[in-house]
Amino acid sequence: MPRKNMHRREFLRTTSLATAGLTIINFPIRGKMAPSNKVVLAVMGVNGRGAYLAKSFSQLPNVEVAYICDVEEKAIQNGLAALKGAPRQPIVVHDIRKLVTQKDFDALVIAAPDHWHAPAAILGASHGKHVYVEKPCGQNPHEGELLAAALHKYKKHIQMGSQRRSFPSLIDAAKQVKEGVLGNTYLAKAWYANNRKSIGYGKKVPVPSTLDFELWQGPAPRRDYQDNLVHYNWHWFWHWGTGEACNNGTHEIDCCRWFLGLNFPQKVVSAGGRYAFKDDWQTPDTQIASFEFAEGKAITWEGRSCNHFPVEGSDRGFIIYGDKGSLLNLGGGDYKIFDDKNKLVKEVKSEVEADPTNPVAASGNMDLYHFENFVKAIREEAALTAPVDEAYKSVHLCHLANIAQRTSGTLHCDPSNGHILNNTEAAALWQRSYEKGWEPVV
Repeated sequence: MPRKNMHRREFLRTTSLATAGLTIINFPIRGKMAPSNKVVLAVMGVNGRGAYLAKSFSQLPNVEVAYICDVEEKAIQNGLAALKGAPRQPIVVHDIRKLVTQKDFDALVIAAPDHWHAPAAILGASHGKHVYVEKPCGQNPHEGELLAAALHKYKKHIQMGSQRRSFPSLIDAAKQVKEGVLGNTYLAKAWYANNRKSIGYGKKVPVPSTLDFELWQGPAPRRDYQDNLVHYNWHWFWHWGTGEACNNGTHEIDCCRWFLGLNFPQKVVSAGGRYAFKDDWQTPDTQIASFEFAEGKAITWEGRSCNHFPVEGSDRGFIIYGDKGSLLNLGGGDYKIFDDKNKLVKEVKSEVEADPTNPVAASGNMDLYHFENFVKAIREEAALTAPVDEAYKSVHLCHLANIAQRTSGTLHCDPSNGHILNNTEAAALWQRSYEKGWEPVV
């Protein structure tokens, strides 16, 4: 079986037939390799994850990256290096508003900071582009709803980076659960643990000459630059980021919701805080969130950003509990099924070893299944596995956990849409303010 350090082309060749029936090697010239079936992409945000996305997409047959878009010179160099040797060398465009007006590409791939995800996706879809947007699909609950509306208004594919939805093994596992292998499923537990260090106290300093901070901030109201913000630490500031719940919790919480067949909660509770260090970090580094549903089911998530003691031997994963057994996943495509006496009755090994602490590709080359699903949808050969009108519901849970954490600790919600009930303080965090002239509109 391929491991996480296997070359991507070898991964595609060895897993396409064995695991998913993917037909992405040796296409006939009249099929997907025909010039009319070429999919041309632009990638926004190429410092880390985006550079990986650009390289991975470019290695799919008959897919080219024509543009990369970033506002920082080091990131741009990372993006160019990721595509070194590709048949087509990308053009660099700094301003996303100019990029989306180009007519010679099909889809926009977004891996910029969280506050850019929904505004950039709406810009892309409104200019006739299909969109692949990394999680979370919005910086707040309102933006998720905007993207769901954009999907239907502009009639373009908008896929969120919930890549586990495309793992063949997890698709099969979810099917078994829904067919009753665990009996009546009523509880799911997810977790994520890391060993992140303190970000210290940032100093307000002049913006580096290599960074266009005006474009970096984009839709977010203007703040002074500080030296512990770019590239990664913006995740831990409410003004730009969404904390560990949306950064990593989204994946396993999505699996829990998927396997249990749930949509919106009726009650959300969150406890935790910034416990490990005293510094500028604003979001919780320790968070226990629970979600109760009108269907008589519940999901819990434990996030520990600064203590990576494993649960069930893994830094991340989820468990589905039923009255006839349980299913255990340890972060990748693996899973085990136990009966009601805790006897192991089935085990499926992951095709690729997961690395939960890897900020670029925690699930390894398994991500390629999700990228190919997006390309196949553009070619009208498959339905999206994580269309944003479904995927945003999982991000919505994470936002609600964060809002509960920042306010009373408990939210009551309308189970038909997840809207907050009878809590003015919490409802005020449903959406954000925008820099004048940058408001996303569908």
